[in-house]
Amino acid sequence: MPDLDLQLSPTEQRILGSLLEKQVTVPASYPLTLGGLRSACNQTSSREPVTDLDEQTIESATKVLKDKGALRIVWSDTGRRTLKYHQVLTDLLDLEDDERALLTVLLLRGPQSPGELRPRTERLHRFDGRDDAESCLVGMAERGFVRRLDKRPGDRDHRWVHLLGAVDTGEPTPVAAVDRESPIADSPEARDDRVRATYGAVAEAYAEHLTAELDDLPFERWLLERIASETTGPVVEVGSGPGHVTAYLHAAGADARGLDLTPEMVEVARSRFPGVRYDVGDLRRLMRPESAAGWGAVLAWYSLIHLAASELPAALESLVRPLAPGGLLVVALQAGDDVAHLDEWFGVEGLALDFVRHDPESIVGLVEAAGLTDVEWYLRGPVTARGEQTRRLYVLARRP
Repeated sequence: MPDLDLQLSPTEQRILGSLLEKQVTVPASYPLTLGGLRSACNQTSSREPVTDLDEQTIESATKVLKDKGALRIVWSDTGRRTLKYHQVLTDLLDLEDDERALLTVLLLRGPQSPGELRPRTERLHRFDGRDDAESCLVGMAERGFVRRLDKRPGDRDHRWVHLLGAVDTGEPTPVAAVDRESPIADSPEARDDRVRATYGAVAEAYAEHLTAELDDLPFERWLLERIASETTGPVVEVGSGPGHVTAYLHAAGADARGLDLTPEMVEVARSRFPGVRYDVGDLRRLMRPESAAGWGAVLAWYSLIHLAASELPAALESLVRPLAPGGLLVVALQAGDDVAHLDEWFGVEGLALDFVRHDPESIVGLVEAAGLTDVEWYLRGPVTARGEQTRRLYVLARRP
């Protein structure tokens, strides 16, 4: 690999590429004066991008290159004593003529394919053909000087890029991996304690904020009414919170009840909707209803949002297992690629709660992997009038 101290800035790349080129194409004028180097760097042909570097910028960069051992500053042999600039990158990297030619053009013009490089290196070194140029690039890659890029849509060939400094390759910027395991970094039990404590602390304010939310959500109302009309047998909403979704299903004709991990939330739901049953319980240990062989529908309505990614398969299995044949599983989540953390919520400080957001395809894949059929899913944008900032995912599937 190239010396890590040699990593070159874009200006340093342009300077060395220009010196490498002019040493071969105009040997009588080489080494270059500061003015000659500026003209070589800023010429409008055989340069991508075209630059307009001033002499002060170039002079400063040459001092850095001298310290890196890639350039030598010398006095003119004849005439007026003038400082001139000479590259020693060829010796530093022990480059052969063919390697030097390719590296020169890569420094001057960025990523290119072998088919582009062969004619562009004609004045520096004659390759027999495209394959000859590519063979040289492969050897340079083994020495750590270049690498092959993935093909872009529409490209007929791979491009190559030098590794002597940062280069704009046109490739998408890698997205940082989302740590969806962070909520259980200490332990799942500690996370559960935080969830209970947080929702217990905000139960009344949370209910006041959310109880009437369905009035502004026509899609969600349509979905809940569809569930109520298509389901036979008892329905349970796991993670029912303040109880308004369960109550909506009950009012729509479903035999619906709610289940929540937080006792304070269950008490709030019972006080607001006294005609509906709410129990304290864990969705990961969901039992079958007392009056039937299985649930007609299980709703995980924003109740999986505090689980780590590794916990989702087992959680879904626990919701599918007590479903009756033909029973419906409904999952609602915030879609996204992050883990949001709250230290304060509804005016209560000193909290610690993580909201894990998932990409829709992964959730649909998990539902299908749980053995369900007739999978359908809906993704809607945020309702900004309600202050939403994330997309919302709804997945429906049946147990065979």
